[in-house]
Amino acid sequence: MKILPVNVSLPCEVLFNDQVVITGIFKEPVQGRINLHKLNLEGDKQADLTVHGGMDKAVYSYPAEHYEYWQRELPNTRMAWGMFGENFTTEGLMEDAVNIGDRFQIGSAKLVATQPRIPCYKLGVKFGRMDIIRQFLASGRPGIYFRVLQEGKVGAGDAIHLISRNTNKITVNDIVQLYTRDKKNIERMQRATRIKDLPAGWRFHFLERISEMDKSIGVNGSIAK
Repeated sequence: MKILPVNVSLPCEVLFNDQVVITGIFKEPVQGRINLHKLNLEGDKQADLTVHGGMDKAVYSYPAEHYEYWQRELPNTRMAWGMFGENFTTEGLMEDAVNIGDRFQIGSAKLVATQPRIPCYKLGVKFGRMDIIRQFLASGRPGIYFRVLQEGKVGAGDAIHLISRNTNKITVNDIVQLYTRDKKNIERMQRATRIKDLPAGWRFHFLERISEMDKSIGVNGSIAK
C-alpha cells in the first residue's frame, strides 16, 4: 500500500449556478515532503468547518483503483489525481478492507481511520453536476477519513504501513451500508458504537436507530418492515 500523489489546496471562490461558492475541494498534487498536522496538511485548509475538517477529518484518502470506474461512468470528465478532493490518492488502501479504528504509519506520521465520506454539494461543484452526489453515495466508493495520532512528514510514494487492526471489525464500507441499505442490522450497529475512534455523530446516529428498532420490536413483536 502506498500514496501516489499528496494533494492540497486553500479555499477559493468559484462561480456555480450563478452563485459564488467558497471551497477547498480543488486539490492539486504537491512536490516533495510536507508536514501533516493534527488538523490538516501544510498548504491545505477546509472552507466550511461546520461540515468539513476537524480532527476526525484531518486527512481524506481516495483509492486510485476507483478512478477507472468513474472514468467509465463519466467518460467526458477528465479524471486527474485529486478529482474527489482527496489529500492522498492511494494504491492498495480499500474501504472494504480497512476497519474503523485501524492504525497506520505513513512517512513519519501515524493516523487512525475514522469514517467514510458522505458527500455534500461541494462535490457537485467540483464536477459541475449535482447528480454526482447521489452517484457517489450509491457507488460504495466513499474514500476514508483519518485522524492524525502523530504529526510528521509525508510525501508521494510513501508506503502505508498497517500498525494495528480494530477488533470490532467494522469496515469503512460497513458504515456506509448501515447508513444507506443495511439499516436494520442491530448487531453490526452495536459493534460500530463500541469503536472509540468512530466519531460521536455516527455513534449517536446508530444508537438512535437501535433505540427506534427496539421500540418497534416492543410494540409489534418483530422489527417493523
